[in-house]
Amino acid sequence: MTQYVHGYSEQETARLKDQADTLARLLYGDLRFPAGALVLEAGCGAGCQTVHLAANNPQARFVSVDISPDSLALAQRALDARGLRNVELRQADLLRLAEAPESGDADPPAPQAYDHIFVCFVLEHLPDPATALRALHGLLKPGGALTVIEGDHGSFYCHPETPRARQTVDCLVRLQAQAGGDALIGRRLYPLLRHAGFGQPRVEPRMVYVDGGRPELIEGFSRNTFIAMVRGVGEKAVKAELMTQADWDAGISELEQAATPEGAFCYTFFRATARRGE
Repeated sequence: MTQYVHGYSEQETARLKDQADTLARLLYGDLRFPAGALVLEAGCGAGCQTVHLAANNPQARFVSVDISPDSLALAQRALDARGLRNVELRQADLLRLAEAPESGDADPPAPQAYDHIFVCFVLEHLPDPATALRALHGLLKPGGALTVIEGDHGSFYCHPETPRARQTVDCLVRLQAQAGGDALIGRRLYPLLRHAGFGQPRVEPRMVYVDGGRPELIEGFSRNTFIAMVRGVGEKAVKAELMTQADWDAGISELEQAATPEGAFCYTFFRATARRGE
């Protein structure tokens, strides 16, 4: 996996938790798996999505994998805090899921083993998402389903909006591209799934709109999710000479003007579902 452009700081972990808690209902709160279903969560990170999936589907079994042992430790802590026991955590590279974990104390996933695979905010950070999807395709049972959720920073707009505020967001898009990822991947989900061999792909937009009538989203999404995400790459953006420090600070300040009762934010996520053929 390429370098995670947002880093692994405590602040980023807190941001991811705020993001999941704010968006869980909108993005995957309606996902329900039958009793006994075996679900693979590929790229679980610190478990911010995991706890919602597991709590909403107590009769399903989850195998949640991530490449970072530190993130897995945080995920285990989050699961323990909620008393969730239907999740097995494993360290593994998304592109090497069919291989045994490094510890050697668990069996690798068998081909065609899973009833469902869930991937959220992961493909955008991979240099070759098509290869990752093909690897996941081989782990699904015939007829099994895949759910992929990604954002698209090109869908963002706000009011008021200034050129410098827009430029801070564009810096994040450019930095993620330089790291090998794609912050605009939401619009590519349909062709990616088709080319990876999945059948019946269906992509639906799930929009977050925030204004003064939704004060909980001003805090949970506009400030703690989106602006916090952009602010987190400020040092990298200035070091890469994408903006001066003065312009960056001004751009963030101007972006924050939209996160007030007089402002508005709008962003579109894309949720795709597809199946493995018989």
